[in-house]
Parts: sequence; structure tokens; C-alpha cells
Amino acid sequence: MNDLMRESLSYFGLYRKMFQVKKKFKPEMVRYGKDKDLYFLYYEPDRAASGKIIVWIHGGGWNAGNPKYFDFVGQCVCGQGYRFVSLGYRLSPKYKYPCQLRDVCSGYNTAVSYLRERGIDTSRIVVAGPSAGAHLASIMCYCRKAQKKYNVDISNIIGFIGSGGPYSFRDDQGLMLRLLLDQLFKKGYDRRNGEPVSLMSGNHIPMLLIQSRHDGLVEYSCAEDFARKAEEVGNSCELYSVTDRKDTHSWYTAGMFLETREENKGLDKFFSWIEAR
Repeated sequence: MNDLMRESLSYFGLYRKMFQVKKKFKPEMVRYGKDKDLYFLYYEPDRAASGKIIVWIHGGGWNAGNPKYFDFVGQCVCGQGYRFVSLGYRLSPKYKYPCQLRDVCSGYNTAVSYLRERGIDTSRIVVAGPSAGAHLASIMCYCRKAQKKYNVDISNIIGFIGSGGPYSFRDDQGLMLRLLLDQLFKKGYDRRNGEPVSLMSGNHIPMLLIQSRHDGLVEYSCAEDFARKAEEVGNSCELYSVTDRKDTHSWYTAGMFLETREENKGLDKFFSWIEAR
């Protein structure tokens, strides 16, 4: 059975587990624009395990998803004792890139200000995202031009975690990713201006790239390209290859948050890497 078919067949089990998640933490919703998707959810743990804050940018092929849909991620991360911010952004194909990047940067700035107003230390932030969220988050973290244009201060970001990110728009990418990219970019747009591997600048932020060789949607070589570019510009990068049985795109990018650290090695890697910062 090929990996794309395995990915398609995995959805039923993933959705079934999503609807079984207990909503222990009630997030606060903060809007930062007029569009319905321009908001973030803030999750406060009962007792913070550390001063680190996780800012998470959802996936969904740039054309689907929102923070409410991925509430189970907030429940999981907050359950580990971390303050958690889940950012939304406007979706394609109605809104074309770089609209999504502008939204993510604006939401990040608003979230940092919101936390500071609550008296929360924002000096140790880990930015993370799966799939399309990894794409957008990586540009915000590593593209100096975008940081200057959207006034993003990265000095308080202590790490970036990307899962299943399309960092490199390779010629050998699968049909599904090509279709999604066609929706994301206007016809004639120079896609190098939205390709993380082309935009990466050297800086202080270490990265963890979680990628599966049996993804079904995004080639493993995308992460290899990004890791190679990181080495070229002097960025610290660890490329973690998923070994869990549930290693299709949706399962290891988001579905891992439906399991425990004991059940899922990828999830344990996610948290242990943060703990080591």
C-alpha cells in the first residue's frame, strides 16, 4: 500500500480520537483582525512547568483549519504544563500568499503583547507548527527580510519545531502538494519568495525538523534540503526521522498530540527537545 493511500485511510481513526479528547483547559480567544480566522487561543496551565511558551501555527494545506479545530493540541501541550498560543490566519485560495505570512507575524506580535500585559515573561518562546504551519513559522523565524517587513522581534525565540513542513518546492513533489501550492500563490508569482529554503538567514534559533519517510504528502527530501541550508548558513538543526507506526502525514504532524509521550516517540521527542532548551 503506498503512503498516500495510507494517509487517506488514516483519517477515520484520527477524527475518532479527536472527538474523544477531554477539554480540561478552556482557552481565551483574542482577535487581532476583522476576518473570522484572525484570532488566537491562549491556554493557561493549572501550574506552569516552566517559563517557556509554545506558539503554534496550525496546518491544513493553507486552505483549511483554525485554532478551534486543533484544540486537542492545546489540551495536550497545556497538559504538559506549558503556556500555549494557537495562531490562526486567513486561508487560500481566497487569500494568496504572502497574506498568510503577514497574518502569522501580526498574530505573533499581538500574542507577545497580550502575554506581557498579563505580566507573563515572554523571553523564552518556542515557535512550532505542522505542515503548512511549519512552512509559515519557518519563514517568520528565519527570513530576515520578513522580520523587518512585519516588525517581528525574534530575540526571545529560543527554538523552532517544524513537523512535515514543505520547506523546499522540489520538482519531484507529489501531486497533492503541487495543487495546494497552486492555490496558495497567484499565477506568475515568484515562488522563491515563499520558499523557506530560499529565504533562510543565519541566526541564533535552533531548529528541530520532525519528518517521516512515509509521509504520503511531503517528501522527506524537503526537510533534508532545509537542514542542509541550515548547515550552510550556520544554523543549529536536528532532523528527526519518525519511527512510530503511525507515520503518515496527518498522524505525525498533528495526530501525535492525541497520544501520550509513552505511546508516541515523535511526541516525546517534541517535548524532550523543548525541555532541553
